[in-house]
Amino acid sequence: MRALVLLGCLLASLLLSGQAEDTEDANEEAPLRDRSHIEKTLMLNEDKPSDDYSAVLQRLRKIYHSSIKPLEQSYKYNELRQHEITDGEITSKPMVLFLGPWSVGKSTMINYLLGLENTRYQLYTGAEPTTSEFTVLMHGPKLKTIEGIVMAADSARSFSPLEKFGQNFLEKLIGIEVPHKLLERVTFVDTPGIIENRKQQERGYPFNDVCQWFIDRADLIFVVFDPTKLDVGLELEMLFRQLKGRESQIRIILNKADNLATQMLMRVYGALFWSLAPLINVTEPPRVYVSSFWPQEYKPDTHQELFLQEEISLLEDLNQVIENRLENKIAFIRQHAIRVRIHALLVDRYLQTYKDKMTFFSDGELVFKDIVEDPDKFYIFKTILAKTNVSKFDLPNREAYKDFFGINPISSFKLLSQQCSYMGGCFLEKIERAITQELPGLLGSLGLGKNPGALNCDKTGCSETPKNRYRKH
Repeated sequence: MRALVLLGCLLASLLLSGQAEDTEDANEEAPLRDRSHIEKTLMLNEDKPSDDYSAVLQRLRKIYHSSIKPLEQSYKYNELRQHEITDGEITSKPMVLFLGPWSVGKSTMINYLLGLENTRYQLYTGAEPTTSEFTVLMHGPKLKTIEGIVMAADSARSFSPLEKFGQNFLEKLIGIEVPHKLLERVTFVDTPGIIENRKQQERGYPFNDVCQWFIDRADLIFVVFDPTKLDVGLELEMLFRQLKGRESQIRIILNKADNLATQMLMRVYGALFWSLAPLINVTEPPRVYVSSFWPQEYKPDTHQELFLQEEISLLEDLNQVIENRLENKIAFIRQHAIRVRIHALLVDRYLQTYKDKMTFFSDGELVFKDIVEDPDKFYIFKTILAKTNVSKFDLPNREAYKDFFGINPISSFKLLSQQCSYMGGCFLEKIERAITQELPGLLGSLGLGKNPGALNCDKTGCSETPKNRYRKH
């Protein structure tokens, strides 16, 4: 009996090794696709020196630290949104994030775009779930692997806030520096594939929270599917909830399209839209790219010209994000400033209402609990809309402030009218100046082709002492 078992095992191993050799031979014999369209669209062969944006980034960093961060820290905005902006994030390159189910070709697509196939730089790929880490591909003078704990400890990088997700996650974070021209201008992030039949808690770290961190900072988000994985389970549904509000950055990719005949491809394309329709609540349908992103030639008797044009369109999208790096960064900081301002106005309104309702005999804790439980009863949000130029669509969730004030006592805050100094001016006026003058001025200078490092402070007020309306003249 044991001999039969050993004989069976030997035959199985010989069969598998023979199949592996056939696969390797097939891969070696398979003709590789021409890459000239990638190099042309992304301008990888151009020898022009890269633009020096250090001056404008330095100016942007100065605006953030002098005009936005004081109000952000004073009203503990990071504890509401869990979004701390570091210097490394301000100066970082555009980030392209790859999301989707397991084994749909995310890692293969990165290898293809960077031309890493059959090199020692390539990401490991396979039919089974292969990527269990968050892999960050960055530019470096030589091939180098960086552990997650080192990336989080380096304040010069934009990944130091990831330390809050714990040591288990940092062990699943890896950075790879590759000497590639495209990575001089952009950073790629490969993520673990979503597996619907496994609980995310088994990963040992808050997977969805980590995904949200990368989503909030991504300039372009590729959500990759293949024809065999179109079903939407609970985990994928949760992912699309996290993508809400970032629809303009999302690109849907139907990969491995050359595996299907024309009629079947049309059915799969329709099935993909049917599956995603309830998850993306926008008036315009998302952009879907249909192609096969790997180095081998398209299979014969398929729509090769269509797949090539789709691929070029995706590359143009990627190049647009790279070209608009500074504009997107300034817009991101301005959006952050608007949210900080709204948060400060709301906390100020809560505090003012609390002071108005307090009497000598009042129980402060009960008074404020009543305000937090039903802010509409005291016109908290309506007052902000009526007295300030805040859109109702920008107001945060009322429920979030129950948790916020549960951690931060109302007595730990000061009114906005008290957040002024004789020399420094008022926090609120400084952030409003940044939103309405300094950041638009910086953005306008890029469009006009001016030197951002030599802005006219008479127009932007960059060196003007803020007017203090509480100071006696």
